[in-house]
Amino acid sequence: METAKVLVIGDTVGKPGREACRKIIPKLRENLGIDLVVVNGENIAAGSSVTRDTTEELLTHGVDVITSGDHIFKKKEAVQVVEENPHVLRPLNYPKGTPGRGSVVASTEKGVKIAVVNLLGRVFLQSVDCPFQAAESIVKSLKSQTKIILIDFHAEATSEKVAMGWFLDGEVSAVYGTHTHIQTADESILPKGTAYMTELGMTGPYHSVLGRDIEQVLHRFRTQMPGPMDVASEDVRLSGALIEIDVQTGRAQSIRRIHEKLNNVSSPLTGEDKGWGAT
Repeated sequence: METAKVLVIGDTVGKPGREACRKIIPKLRENLGIDLVVVNGENIAAGSSVTRDTTEELLTHGVDVITSGDHIFKKKEAVQVVEENPHVLRPLNYPKGTPGRGSVVASTEKGVKIAVVNLLGRVFLQSVDCPFQAAESIVKSLKSQTKIILIDFHAEATSEKVAMGWFLDGEVSAVYGTHTHIQTADESILPKGTAYMTELGMTGPYHSVLGRDIEQVLHRFRTQMPGPMDVASEDVRLSGALIEIDVQTGRAQSIRRIHEKLNNVSSPLTGEDKGWGAT
């Protein structure tokens, strides 16, 4: 049985997160025989959105596709990035006319085609088109191109993520959640062959509040006053999952959590990681 190994990485925060990807992903690709790497990059540019430089940094260090979420357009430059690079996605279920695209079919070095779809949840998030209808439509279209389809569901509510997993069981190879930054321990193969995990977790500094400076976040919670939200720098880790998929059927064979520390040292904070960005 021929299989494809896919590494999917959760929300990557600022320079520390990019450094973790740059240093850890090439080693994982070599040691685990990984065929494709997908990283959620909506927080890679100073903690919010993307830029040409930050996406290029990932795409030249072992990342094949960059997905995103509700912060993708926080920086003006992101519009050009998603329009120019088909491997940098914005949520598929944004309204018609939104720049960029919500899916891509990538090819591995072995010539295996793997589709990646980026969806945004609606519970506790901004108003967008229905992710379930969008998923149903795009999956029908992609099946004519490949049997391997991955869904990055960037959503806040656990219930919405779980519902999407059951909705697409047997229709896609994997459904995994991003956005909430805390890795869940519910990785499984659903009854009809779809790999599922509610939340991949954060790639970035763990001595933080979801990647941000602890004292600054505490100040916001205690006073309800606005203030800076700098990206933190210590205890940098990479978080995600490794999924193995049968190339002939598109069914997942296994899924396991990935959680790697970056040398257990801090990543120096730079000016780019200071600001008022959203978490």
